[in-house]
Amino acid sequence: MSNRIGSFALVTLLVTACAEAPAMENAVLSPPLNLPTPAGVNSGEPFLASSSDGVWLSWLEAVDSVYELRVARLREGTWSAPATITRSPNFFVNWADFPSIVEMPDGRIAAHWLARSGPGRYAYDVVISMSEDGGKTWSEAVRPHADGTQTEHGFATLFPAADGSLGAVWLDGRETAAASHDAPDGHSGGAMTLRTGTIAMDGTISADILIDGRTCDCCQTDVAITAHGPLLVYRDRSEGEVRDIAVSRHVNGEWTEPAPVHEDGWVIPGCPVNGPSAAANGNDVAVAWFTAAQDTARVRVAFSADAGVTFGVPHRIDDGDPVGRADALMLEDGTAVVAWLERTGTGAEVRARLVGPQGPLGPSTTVAASSAERASGFPRMARTGDRLVVAWTEPGDAPQVRIAEVRLPWLAR
Repeated sequence: MSNRIGSFALVTLLVTACAEAPAMENAVLSPPLNLPTPAGVNSGEPFLASSSDGVWLSWLEAVDSVYELRVARLREGTWSAPATITRSPNFFVNWADFPSIVEMPDGRIAAHWLARSGPGRYAYDVVISMSEDGGKTWSEAVRPHADGTQTEHGFATLFPAADGSLGAVWLDGRETAAASHDAPDGHSGGAMTLRTGTIAMDGTISADILIDGRTCDCCQTDVAITAHGPLLVYRDRSEGEVRDIAVSRHVNGEWTEPAPVHEDGWVIPGCPVNGPSAAANGNDVAVAWFTAAQDTARVRVAFSADAGVTFGVPHRIDDGDPVGRADALMLEDGTAVVAWLERTGTGAEVRARLVGPQGPLGPSTTVAASSAERASGFPRMARTGDRLVVAWTEPGDAPQVRIAEVRLPWLAR
């Protein structure tokens, strides 16, 4: 699930399954329907998360030159009144590193955002708050890390842990404290690390745990909840600057040694700002990512039938010139819907494709007109029942978050 600001003109979304998957022969996504947006003008950085009876949307909105992190829930086509999680002049706002929201199994809601910790350009912390009343009121904000360094802490993912606590993973720059983010290798000195921690129901914060001591510096992380627990995906970084996608599973209370989803062998001396996306349904997992190994840009998808222990050979799903920024959603039949950004002669398009373990199920479809520039960001998706909700930012002098709904009619049968 697991960035973005983009101008999207929504067009018909139609994905048809091919004959190799008879159960999917009627799997056609309906044309998008624009929905009212709960976000005001000067809003952006949307994030979507499924809930027990709808979809949560969080976003940043500038009000009187101060940012507010806001939230609303979509139920049966109607948005709740927006609630403000926090208002601050101290937000760290970045096209690639953005706030998120997640609903816990017991109905609590957790949100994270980024707050500046010092005068440095990339000195900021992950900050988390929770709500027990549907987003009306929020707990005192806490930080899952206690290193106290004025370094980069971000690209976080929140997820429900098995014991009822809130889990968080993030990229942690404490080892880069004496280095420069503008150095050719990203930090020049200590490496970016990947760490995790939990916040218990009583508010107790666990000591953070190191998962990987050397990772790519600014690619998004993601977590999928499988039948056997959380599966973490991220972009790794070897001593030789190979930056492929890795996974770690939470098993018997511990995180497994990171392992590659596939050895692309992408050697790149800087961060591509292009993280992976993971989705799961039971033991079935799909991981989508971008690579430019061997000087060939590709969006790949790999499937696992054993909750991420092993993965099959990845499938290329782009149309020849992808920007990347992939997003994945898993369906109950073992197929996935994957979206990515593809370059065109006049800019770029958000495209989508239905993919199964044996490969693409039909041609790609254009979802929205966009741009290959950073301002196009990362549109977000979430599913509720037989509906797919899409959020994006319409830029301009008064940017605004926009929403559309796409039906998955075969799932309603």
